[in-house]
Amino acid sequence: MKAVFQIEDSQPRQVEVDFNTVIVAGWAGRDMAAIEHHIEELAAIGVPRPSSVPLYYRIADNQLTQDETVQALGEESSGEVETFVFSVDGEMYVSIASDHTDRKLETYSVAMSKQVCVKPVATSAWRLADVADYWDELVIRSYIVENGVEVLYQEGPLASLRTPQDLIAGYTGGTAVLPEGAGMTCGTVGAIGGIRPSADFTMELHDPRRQRSLRHRYHVETLPVVA
Repeated sequence: MKAVFQIEDSQPRQVEVDFNTVIVAGWAGRDMAAIEHHIEELAAIGVPRPSSVPLYYRIADNQLTQDETVQALGEESSGEVETFVFSVDGEMYVSIASDHTDRKLETYSVAMSKQVCVKPVATSAWRLADVADYWDELVIRSYIVENGVEVLYQEGPLASLRTPQDLIAGYTGGTAVLPEGAGMTCGTVGAIGGIRPSADFTMELHDPRRQRSLRHRYHVETLPVVA
């Protein structure tokens, strides 16, 4: 899947990436208590406990999309905001993506539930080096629309999650840089008020030092479930 990102820094430019590998890093929290909270949150809707943490789920590269309208089968899917890292010409970048997941199928197989849903990713990114020194201060958040009103759905500092370098090293076996063509989502924070679907999902990565944000919004068109 080819993606184009607008790099937001002192010299704005575009980079194009032809993704051939997409990895979702699951159960990526630093705090085991926070991980346990998310496990229990999912257990409440019937999702089995993971075999180990973190886990790395491979997703077909054609499931990555920068479209603002996506389609999902049925009404049981929902988004999760995550940072998304990738490499271009030896330089690491960070954007945001949604690990959109079919919650009904998740009770049967987490891996399959992730695979059947597209993974929306933003169209802008930052150089990872520009925020690496204060990574823990960055905040991810998301919003959904309920009863016609936009409400905060997720919010938390990246200090609660493993760093991209740590997750990448765990996946590659020691190297903290992703190979060209690979992209990885790096974990999420709990849902405020519990996991639930919404046709509209807005995700954000906020940099409090520079007072800037990466944002992406997408709408989900529901396809009918036919027996």
